Amino acid sequence: MSGPPLLLGHRGARASALIPENTPASFDLALQHGCDGFEFDVRLTSCGRSVVCHDPKVDGVVVSQATADQLLHLPLLEDVLQRYSQHAFLDIELKVQGLESKLLNSLREYRMDEDYVVSSFLPEVVTELKTRSAKIQTGIICDEPGQLACWREANVEYVIPHHSLVTHALVQEVHNVGGKLLTWTVNNRKAMLLLAEWGVDGIISDDTELLVQTFARSE
Repeated sequence: MSGPPLLLGHRGARASALIPENTPASFDLALQHGCDGFEFDVRLTSCGRSVVCHDPKVDGVVVSQATADQLLHLPLLEDVLQRYSQHAFLDIELKVQGLESKLLNSLREYRMDEDYVVSSFLPEVVTELKTRSAKIQTGIICDEPGQLACWREANVEYVIPHHSLVTHALVQEVHNVGGKLLTWTVNNRKAMLLLAEWGVDGIISDDTELLVQTFARSE
């Protein structure tokens, strides 16, 4: 292993039952625990807001159909980038198409040249981003073997498979072509240590306290 992996919170510090995921409070807690950054999810409303949330429906409202006076409590992509882009590694997961222009504009506005990846399960999103900007750092997310088999065709800097798909050989294969591998969602200490031994570049976990304690990086 060339060095310790990035330690990233999943939707912030998701294991905390008292703090909602995908919120500044959850992101702050992950960083307070000692994580290098966090993963968060972005969706698009019908009125064009880029809101931070995981599920397609929030409080009974379909996010893609939400109007300007709905879901105002959800954080916006721009707010998260403004608050964290200079001191945390950000894994920005785009859940839907249509966010590409907003995302690229925001990356330019906050001068994000490194310490981030824009990830998606959707190959078409990654392709669109690369078409618009060759410099953007992208990642393809995989949770099934069939998806993982196509990672070489995705033209991405990061491969982001579920931990059940990761092998030592896969890590080496990604590294051999100059890529990096992040894996999710790892909530077991033994698995964290094994993945680090294999040389993964980052581990995403719900349990940010356990993650940091495992690598003795709490301050």
